[in-house]
Amino acid sequence: MSREEQRRTIRQQRESLIDELEALYRQAFERLSELEVGEGSVARLTQLLLRSRDGAITPLQQEIEAPLITKAPDGQGDG
Repeated sequence: MSREEQRRTIRQQRESLIDELEALYRQAFERLSELEVGEGSVARLTQLLLRSRDGAITPLQQEIEAPLITKAPDGQGDG
């Protein structure tokens, strides 16, 4: 498998994982709306879920959006 194919495969896996995580968090938020507990408890749990979602998905998105650097620019390291 070429390097480009490997990159494409890894990118697709990251995107697939993001989609799966988004679906999981959507389901969790839907379940929260169905709980018969106080608003304060739901609000705290919602905040935890939002932080968890951000922590899980943001690094994957950043890696997808990161520029690809394959070699140093010309003239670098000529000290």
